[in-house]
Amino acid sequence: MDNNEKLKKKIDTMLPILNERQRRLFLAAEAEYLGWGGISLVSNLSNADRETISRGIKELKAGIEFDKEECEPDEPQSKKNTASQRRKGGGRKPIIETDPGIVQALLDLVDKESYGNPENPLRWTCKSTRILAKELTAEGHPVSHNAVYDLLVAQGFTLQTNRKLMQSGKQHPDRDSQFKHINDTVLRHMNSKLPVISIDCKKKENIGDYWNGGAEFSEKGNPVKVLDHDFMDKEKGKVAPYGVYDIANNEGYVNVGISSDTAQFAVNSIRMWWNEMGKERFPEAHRIYITADGGGSNGSRCKLWKVELQKLVDEIGIPIEVSHFPPGTSKWNKIEHRLFSWITKNWRGRPLVSLEVVVNLIASTTTEAGLTVKCGVDNNEYKTGIKVEDDELEAVNMIKNEFHGEWNYIIAPTGENVGFI
Repeated sequence: MDNNEKLKKKIDTMLPILNERQRRLFLAAEAEYLGWGGISLVSNLSNADRETISRGIKELKAGIEFDKEECEPDEPQSKKNTASQRRKGGGRKPIIETDPGIVQALLDLVDKESYGNPENPLRWTCKSTRILAKELTAEGHPVSHNAVYDLLVAQGFTLQTNRKLMQSGKQHPDRDSQFKHINDTVLRHMNSKLPVISIDCKKKENIGDYWNGGAEFSEKGNPVKVLDHDFMDKEKGKVAPYGVYDIANNEGYVNVGISSDTAQFAVNSIRMWWNEMGKERFPEAHRIYITADGGGSNGSRCKLWKVELQKLVDEIGIPIEVSHFPPGTSKWNKIEHRLFSWITKNWRGRPLVSLEVVVNLIASTTTEAGLTVKCGVDNNEYKTGIKVEDDELEAVNMIKNEFHGEWNYIIAPTGENVGFI
C-alpha cells in the first residue's frame, strides 16, 4: 500500500467521526504536513473543496480556538458529530439585518390594496416568489426567491387558493333568517325521524374520451390519452346527474339522466329515490322535507316544479315540505359538499367514456365518514319549454309558510289540509 492509499484510508476513517469544523482542520493539518501540492492531493482524496481546506489552514495558522460550548467533554459524541460547529458570529447574516428595509418593500408589493393599482408594478402579474424577488432586486433589494419565501412565512403569509365565499349580487336582507329557518326545520324533522333530503343537479358531463380534471397514478410515461377539444359527441351526448342526499343517514341517490334537466326530471329523481331507498328507510314517514336551491329545475319560481311535485305527492300519499336557499347561496346546500364533491374526487383524472362508467364511478363513491351512494339511469326524454297554465298551478294544494311563503311551503295530497311542524 503506497502513501496515498494509506492517507486515503486514514481520511475515510476519520471524517465520519468528526464534526464540520474538526473535519476542516483535520484535512488542513494533513495538507500542511504534505507541503507543496498537499491541498490538491487532500482535496482529491476527500472530495472536499480546496477553499475549505485553505480556510482550515488559515485557522490553524491563526491559532483560533474552539468555543467552550462546542467542546464540552461530557457532551454526547453523537451530538458533537452531527451538530454544525462554527465560530460564534460565523456564517451569512440574516437579510433583515443586512437590508432592514426589505420587509417593508416586500409587504408593499403583496399589499392587497395595491393589487390592480396602476402604481403597483405587479398589478397584472402573479405574485410568485421568483417575480417578487425580481422586483425587489430591481428596487435595490437583491434577494433570492428562497429568501422571499422565508420572509413571507415569517410575516404570516401562506399559499392561498380562491374560495367561493362571496355572494354574487346584492344579499337578501332575510338571508340569515332563512338559513336559521332551514336549520331549525331540519332539526325538527330529524328529531321526529322523518326523511330530510337535500337535492340538486350536478353539472352536465360529456360522454366520451374527454379531459377530466385531477390526476391518478398510472405507469410512468403512459398517461391516458383524451381528445384535445371538448366538442360534444352527438351520438354519445351528455348526462345530467341529479342527486338526492339523505342528510341524517349519509346516503345518496343519483339519477343519471340522458335528456334535459327539467322540473319533470327533478321530481322523477325524487320519485326514484323514494321507491328505491326512501320508503324502505322510512316506512313510518308521514312527511318528507326537502332543501333545494332557489333556481334551476327545482327553483322556487318554477311553476312546473310545483305541478310535478303535486303529482308525486298524490302518488305516494305523503305531504312534501320544501325550503329553498336564498338567491346566490346554493353552495351551502348539503348535497354540494356531502355528495357531489366526493363524486368529483372519485372520478378525477378519468375520462367518462360511457354511461356505464359514469354509473359505476358514482355508485362506488364512499368516504371514511360512511357515505354510500346508489345510482340509477333515467332513460326518459324530457321536453323543455313546457308552459304551465294558471288553472294547473291553482290546482296545486300548496300551503305557504308565514315566513317567506315563496321559499317555504308544503305540497299536500289533493283535498288534504296539513300544517307545519
